[in-house]
Amino acid sequence: MARNPTIDRLQSTVLSFDLWLLLAPIVTSLIGVVMVYTAAQASFHYASRQLGFTLLGIVVMLVLASIDYHRLERAATPAYVAVLFLLVGVMVPGLGTTQFGATRWFNLGFIQIQPSEFAVLGVILAFSTYVARRPDGLTWRDISRLLLMSAIPMLLIFIQPDFGTAAVLVVVIFTLLVAAGIPMRVISSLMVGTSIAVFAAFTFHIVKPYQAMRLTAFLHPNSTVPEIVKANYNVLQAKNAIGAGGLFGAGIGHGAQTTLGYVPFQLTDFVFSAVGEQLGFIGSVAMLILLFSICWRVLLVAMGARDSFGRVLCLGIFAFIAFSAFENAGMNMGLVPVAGIPLPFVSYGGSAMLCFYATCGVALSVSRRRGR
Repeated sequence: MARNPTIDRLQSTVLSFDLWLLLAPIVTSLIGVVMVYTAAQASFHYASRQLGFTLLGIVVMLVLASIDYHRLERAATPAYVAVLFLLVGVMVPGLGTTQFGATRWFNLGFIQIQPSEFAVLGVILAFSTYVARRPDGLTWRDISRLLLMSAIPMLLIFIQPDFGTAAVLVVVIFTLLVAAGIPMRVISSLMVGTSIAVFAAFTFHIVKPYQAMRLTAFLHPNSTVPEIVKANYNVLQAKNAIGAGGLFGAGIGHGAQTTLGYVPFQLTDFVFSAVGEQLGFIGSVAMLILLFSICWRVLLVAMGARDSFGRVLCLGIFAFIAFSAFENAGMNMGLVPVAGIPLPFVSYGGSAMLCFYATCGVALSVSRRRGR
């Protein structure tokens, strides 16, 4: 019997996808919708919006996965310039929206766009393109250009202020430098310089007072000083929620910390506490395994990429997702200082959801073309 060409093409297309990298983000997001629903005290408003962000993110992922990732090289410069314009524009009075002392968002009514999230993608794309166009290696002049190109958006993000995304960008940039083959002595020097710059920023009060207090509170979790106790409140409630979950959790829709709204910002920064209280230790570990399996698949794609552009691109994506998951879960458990970083595919928010799905779409595109 003759085979149907249409069925053959469809089967070939499906088999060309890394199915785990395709499905794992979707499964994680659906769990996230449930967590958002419960953390919002059974509010269909937030849950339905989160589901809408998820569906839109899936579309973005499939579109990017279907095109050849080499076409992104042409978009690298326009995307980078657009990101800079957005980062500057968000700080223009009347254009950007200020919440909790930070000006990071454009309010479009149906969604709030946070340019700093897209800035990470813009830097990854621009950096990877620059490296790919220098197959003979990078000179000192090239390294200087890459550092300047990375420093400009990082500075704009830092003064919003958005210390969390700036920290993510630092980790991503160092990962990209390693991926580009920069000598370790140069990277070590940059790490020392970065540490000195961070120390100076805190010493000379360049950072905002509440940001400095976060670090102070992290270093003194048992302090009885009223200011430090207040700064530690969110983490304390998150730890109480995770601890109350025990081994198997209180169950979906149960748990006093979550259902009574004791944990501030539980829809966004502290959504992992909702996972811990309702799904327990087993569910929390399963969530982390699911997230880091996505990172592992992206890392495998990077190792098997057919060119430097795909390799550097995927290693930047790996650092973006992995550090975001590590930082968010870690701050919920009091293991690292608090930073406003969303849990990938879980925290409420449209910008982060679209960005993380976009990264998976790019990784899927690289994966589909490894053997071509």
